[in-house]
Amino acid sequence: MPSSSTDSPSVALLDYGSGNIRSAHRALERAGAEVTVTRDPGTVLAADGLVVPGVGAFAACMAGLREVKGDRLIGQRLAGGRPVLGICVGMQIMFEGGVEYAEGTGATAAPGAGEWPGTVERLDADVLPHMGWNTVDVAEGSAMFAGAPANERYYFVHSYGVRRWELETDGRTQAPLVHWAEHGRSRFIAAVENGPLWATQFHPEKSGDAGARLLRNWVGTLRPSP
Repeated sequence: MPSSSTDSPSVALLDYGSGNIRSAHRALERAGAEVTVTRDPGTVLAADGLVVPGVGAFAACMAGLREVKGDRLIGQRLAGGRPVLGICVGMQIMFEGGVEYAEGTGATAAPGAGEWPGTVERLDADVLPHMGWNTVDVAEGSAMFAGAPANERYYFVHSYGVRRWELETDGRTQAPLVHWAEHGRSRFIAAVENGPLWATQFHPEKSGDAGARLLRNWVGTLRPSP
């Protein structure tokens, strides 16, 4: 998918049955991207950026992702240093596994795409889902949150999250930036910047001006194809 004559970066919004993606489509266009909703492998691999949305249960999203070979396409893009942005369950499936609907059944966690080690588990809170606006503890030097004022709020809708960051670094590569939030008795990962792979537990497309700034920051990192 070549970039348009306006030199807007091309973004493939992965269509794998994860729910309503119209708001993400509109938000990305407002952020300056030329957006195509697609499951075509060639389009996904050729785009300047790939967005992986996600609404619903972890296992169901992974089943839909595998049906369109999305996990392989994500891996191929990242192997080539090509940007990927995961949103909500689209962030969760980047981890090794998720326990949603497996608790109390004796079943193991449903496998994820495995780009990061770790398990998506139920938050420890009296009120679930965690629904509404919350602040994020942003790591120093973030490009994702560049320009964001202190105590900026973002919109979350989830009952599960990743409560430990388990990726070890060898000191030879830049360490990922991990950003955190809290709900109830749980501290959980709100967002990650790891080279070409960025992801947010919250919904930037539903986070008003704060989310729009974040999406502009991501789109601004994309280099339009010649």
